[in-house]
Amino acid sequence: MVARTTASKKAKARELQKTVASDIISKFHLPEEDVLSKPMGSGGVDIIMSRAALDKFPFAIECKSQEKINIWDAFEQCKENSVTAKQTPLLVFKRNRSDLMISMRWEDFLNLF
Repeated sequence: MVARTTASKKAKARELQKTVASDIISKFHLPEEDVLSKPMGSGGVDIIMSRAALDKFPFAIECKSQEKINIWDAFEQCKENSVTAKQTPLLVFKRNRSDLMISMRWEDFLNLF
């Protein structure tokens, strides 16, 4: 098993954030400047969105690209960031060779419908 360096872990996380931002831009036909991947190590949400983007996709997004994830801790971080942003928390996560997954509170999911 090859040990991952901090730089390679951050690169994986940065790539996931860029993918999520790009997918939101594409799906909602938004200008690139409306959805940005936040620099690594910054506090708060991982995807910064304009008011126009939030009107279409009102989520505080936390991205995790890890082989093993403590979903409870990751979602707690997501919830803390969403309070500041006043948006619905949405955890986006993946590991190598896996689909992109999300986690959200049941009540928030039901409110989508």
